[in-house]
Amino acid sequence: MIRIILVDDHAVVRMGLKMLLDANPEMEVVGEASEGNEGIELAESLKPDVILMDLSMPHGKDGLSATIELKKSMPEISILILTMHDDDEYLFRVVQAGASGCILKSAPHEELLSAIKMVADGQAYLYPNATKRLMEEYVTKLKEGRNLDTYSTLSEREKEILGLIAKGYSNKEIGELLVISVKTVETHKSNLMEKLKMKTRPELVKYAAQKGLLDFGV
Repeated sequence: MIRIILVDDHAVVRMGLKMLLDANPEMEVVGEASEGNEGIELAESLKPDVILMDLSMPHGKDGLSATIELKKSMPEISILILTMHDDDEYLFRVVQAGASGCILKSAPHEELLSAIKMVADGQAYLYPNATKRLMEEYVTKLKEGRNLDTYSTLSEREKEILGLIAKGYSNKEIGELLVISVKTVETHKSNLMEKLKMKTRPELVKYAAQKGLLDFGV
């Protein structure tokens, strides 16, 4: 029996997935979470075989941040990322985060079930054509001499906030500039610092400068 935790911010999506998976005699949904932090807590207490993790969860910890944290503390758990984005950039982020695989939300039910069985068995899974595209993009980046570090795991919003933090803007000022709440700014800040393994503002300033984010065009 493959024990599974569902992490998705949409209750209707979780309900549909639970019905599908519980109908399979080889699978059992043992827990559900609406964001990454909750998913981490459930994983620590329930010790599932597989976590089906949504990539984009705007409220709380996102799927990539949660994956990075989980793979540090519980490397034995297989994490299959669910995404709507058929995009090379997201593929790289998923791989670098340590997930066992990535599958599109539009995939047929049979493909999802097969993917879960594969990652539960210790194999990697990428949706059709993703492997070829991933390798092509990797070779391109190497030829261009681009740095394949954790910067590529940051979302565009996280990169934007990183630059503003490094320029000296407060959380409140960043929220006003980007028209988002202070709580959302704090969440993004926490996620990006976790991904970059940094704890202080000076570290962020130095890193942002290295990445060319201090042009003070804002």
